[in-house]
Amino acid sequence: MIKSYINMEFEMKSCFMPNISNSESLKVLDVTDCSVVIQMNNPDCRGVFPSDTFQYWIRKGSLIPINENEKKTS
Repeated sequence: MIKSYINMEFEMKSCFMPNISNSESLKVLDVTDCSVVIQMNNPDCRGVFPSDTFQYWIRKGSLIPINENEKKTS
């Protein structure tokens, strides 16, 4: 299980069904024991997922954590 944290960013694959705005990435705005609040990059859409559902999308490979090192060098 990947632990989500505030400001963590994810690349969204085409199989991420909740991506109705066709964004390429999302950022975690808040994390609680029960939920994860996210903001998509294009357009600025927000959403709330139950923590277990958010983890499901990560396990399925629909959300790929963006490596911090990759962000710093790009």
